[in-house]
Amino acid sequence: MLQETLVKRVSAGVLDVGYYETGPADGMPTILLHGFPYDGHAYDEVVTNLAGAGHRCIVPFLRGYGPTRFLSSETRRSGEQAALGADLLALLDSLGIERAILGGYDWGGRAGCIVAALWPERVVGLVSAGTGYNIQDIAGAAEPGPPDQEARDWYQYYFHTERGRKGLDENRGEISRFLWKTWSPSWSFDDATFKRSAAAFDNPDFIDVVIHSYRHRYGVIGGDPAYAEIEERLARKPDIAAPTIVILGADDGVDPPQSNDDEARKFIGFYHRRILQGVGHNVPQEAPTSFADAIRELRERD
Repeated sequence: MLQETLVKRVSAGVLDVGYYETGPADGMPTILLHGFPYDGHAYDEVVTNLAGAGHRCIVPFLRGYGPTRFLSSETRRSGEQAALGADLLALLDSLGIERAILGGYDWGGRAGCIVAALWPERVVGLVSAGTGYNIQDIAGAAEPGPPDQEARDWYQYYFHTERGRKGLDENRGEISRFLWKTWSPSWSFDDATFKRSAAAFDNPDFIDVVIHSYRHRYGVIGGDPAYAEIEERLARKPDIAAPTIVILGADDGVDPPQSNDDEARKFIGFYHRRILQGVGHNVPQEAPTSFADAIRELRERD
């Protein structure tokens, strides 16, 4: 399991990235990306499955999580989508990986979708969980959604306020545990499982990155100018040509799957959408075999 694996480090872009690596060094590069509020331990069982099947599994901590640190105190602690995509691209470059399978959910799925859309030559295949086409429409973010979805997004609006920032700072563990429970109501995780991941939220940049992420996506605050060009490209809602498997949890308490697959048109290559019964938002940790099977299927297509 990842908690028994030594954390490696690499300088990548603006970050000193902490990551786990498991599997043969010459295996199929497979980057597995966690979301908010989770960490790389969501992939413990996935990497055990894949490493034995010849995958070189790399599980980084995103900016603001765990051992990952910014190289400069002057770098803006942005959590915007373009920053996450740029971080992933920089990681591939720093590790000398030309092409990889990308797997992710929540924030990590967004990073994977961005790289697959903007730099498709670097992607063997994409597994996007929780949300399929996970690129934000910031220009349209001011439009209200259905009341039930607005209620599920309470935490995002909470983080727009200074009260919410203070609440996350003082109660990050309690808020995160509450989100785990409400987003994955059929998942019975124990205290040890939660605490293992919650340790990653003690990163000194966690609050700044999270708050910026949820304010930027609604246009409440500006982005880092360093990523303006990427954000401009994402605003055009680019298609994803890389072979893609989307996995959704039927019990997802924050982003429940819709019966109509309106996102299918954004995937112009091989595309398959799966809905897993009895699974919530944290797909790789709740359904590791299904997630690993999707990764292997994409490898076989290459």
